[in-house]
Amino acid sequence: MTQEGGLGAPMRHIIDWQNPDFTDPDKIDAELRRVFDICHGCRRCFNLCDSFPRLFDLIDESESGELDTVDSKDFAPVIEACTLCDMCFMTKCPYVPPHNFDLDFPHLMLRARVADFQRGEPGYWDKKLADTDGNGKLATKVAGFANWGSKRGNALTRPILEKVCNIHRDAALPEYARGTLESEAKSEDLVINTAAPAFGQKAVIYATCFSNYNTPEIGESVRRILAHNGVETEVLYPVCCGMPQMEQGDLAEVTNRAKTVAAAMKPHIEAGKKVIALVPSCALMMKFEWPLIVPHDPDVQALAEATCDASEYIVDIAKTHGLAGDLKALDGPITLHIACHARAQNMGAKAAEMLRLIPDTEVKVVERCSGHGGTWGIKKQNFEIGMKIGKPVIRDANKNDPEGTGWIASECPLASLHLQQGVEEWDGRTAPAPRQCHPVELMAKACGV
Repeated sequence: MTQEGGLGAPMRHIIDWQNPDFTDPDKIDAELRRVFDICHGCRRCFNLCDSFPRLFDLIDESESGELDTVDSKDFAPVIEACTLCDMCFMTKCPYVPPHNFDLDFPHLMLRARVADFQRGEPGYWDKKLADTDGNGKLATKVAGFANWGSKRGNALTRPILEKVCNIHRDAALPEYARGTLESEAKSEDLVINTAAPAFGQKAVIYATCFSNYNTPEIGESVRRILAHNGVETEVLYPVCCGMPQMEQGDLAEVTNRAKTVAAAMKPHIEAGKKVIALVPSCALMMKFEWPLIVPHDPDVQALAEATCDASEYIVDIAKTHGLAGDLKALDGPITLHIACHARAQNMGAKAAEMLRLIPDTEVKVVERCSGHGGTWGIKKQNFEIGMKIGKPVIRDANKNDPEGTGWIASECPLASLHLQQGVEEWDGRTAPAPRQCHPVELMAKACGV
């Protein structure tokens, strides 16, 4: 007999994307209807993202008030609004496997997008926006011009970006660095602290496209924290993890990238090193998504087992060996947003654990959606919805730091940028918004490195 709600830990199935049934339109529609009908009757996930309000309104406003009078062509907005954050699967849905209902809402939305991709539905500019490596290689060479063109409030370029690329003119966009993390790391060898308790440990840092091209400070902070604590590191950046391509349903390209990164990391893993990913969406891809998309590649499996989130690695050093020296208190409050892709790694709130190692420093944690969702939140049709979804987090950040003397920190750099913009524009606020950063930048500051 089927029980109401599962009690077991969520389990995921291999994504059988090369099976013709996976993209069969009739079979996808049948599965969408089965899952949507269960979601409609449960509704525990109503406040997680915009997919579920769209779904429930669609059904409630139909002729019968049930799914049987909803046309399948109207499912598209529900599918489009899923940001693959996995929070419904990991934290809310009582019917995920091993429950007999066997629901995996995010991977069903992914399946529908794979079929869309095979039909050629993503347009040129959607694919161009997802090409983080191509964009980064070009933009870092002309960073000043690129940052001027993408700056919020540029009345000349932003309306053009909105019309041509569908990027909302008011959305804050990340700036590009003038050099990559990989090149900066090669230009400076750090002194390893031989007196640190963790001396002798070695790790390799996967730069991630964001830190490599946009914010090398994230990777530099990790390098310096670990050198201060006796850990020898090397920075590698073979290619982007492919999360932007997965959002579009291009799993063949995700597979190529998984194999490329796994091959580059293989000799380091065989030498016993951990692989540190600087951004949680990349760590999630490496730990959990790649092994489901490329299930029979031993190098990909080995990489999954060797991968650590940056905060996870630092907390592990603190617990296993102890940290070197005394940490210095920071001079302002921290609003720490726990990114969805960090939560989906099921490792605990490691960024909060790490920052709470810093003495006499106020850390207020917020575990709700920021409303950004990768490239979803900057698109013209989604930006205002994203700001509305992130409003509870923005409200807390505004309340926590009325003078703007502290920080908004998130392991997701796009989320912290989005939240900072929300605080800046908060009604009645006259003080500047807190500075936005990655938690490891605050840890580096506390370490004095």
